[in-house]
Amino acid sequence: MISTTTRRARNHRRGYTLVEMLITVTILGIAGTMVLPSMRSLGVLRTQAAVRAVVADITFAQMDALGYQEPRAVVFDEDANMYTLCEVVGESIDVEADALFDPKGPDERYRLHMDNERFGGAYISDISLNSGTALIFDEQGAPVAAAGSTTLSDGGSITITGPDSAFRIDIAAFTGRVTVVQID
Repeated sequence: MISTTTRRARNHRRGYTLVEMLITVTILGIAGTMVLPSMRSLGVLRTQAAVRAVVADITFAQMDALGYQEPRAVVFDEDANMYTLCEVVGESIDVEADALFDPKGPDERYRLHMDNERFGGAYISDISLNSGTALIFDEQGAPVAAAGSTTLSDGGSITITGPDSAFRIDIAAFTGRVTVVQID
């Protein structure tokens, strides 16, 4: 005769019941429907990451100008899909000679290439600044019209476009306040 404990042990060794399997499949289906829409918006998230990087570097250049009491510039290169943070020496900007040093390494310069791998195909699509392709801050952190100038900038914008979305980064005149607007 089989004891009660042996019967219980056999009952516990059985597989899952049909109800347990249906509940598990249902839960996995619900989780899948929640994950798929966020996977489709991955391109938008990468474009937003590119925008955040540009905004952070513009803000850094402005604060660096204020902190060191020396003019700084962010020079955009739409063709190469990159920008460089530079010192402003005199009335001109030499991107190669005056690029700020990046803390990543002893010989690194402060440049950001908006490569496809990191930002998912986001690129600089439009630059509308007073001094062409450079955003220049004076020693007090205010945007100015040109290198070596004391004339305040009219502000401007940079547009970052990705596969699924586009964003315009606006720089306010006088204060240099940075705002971001999504373009449909």
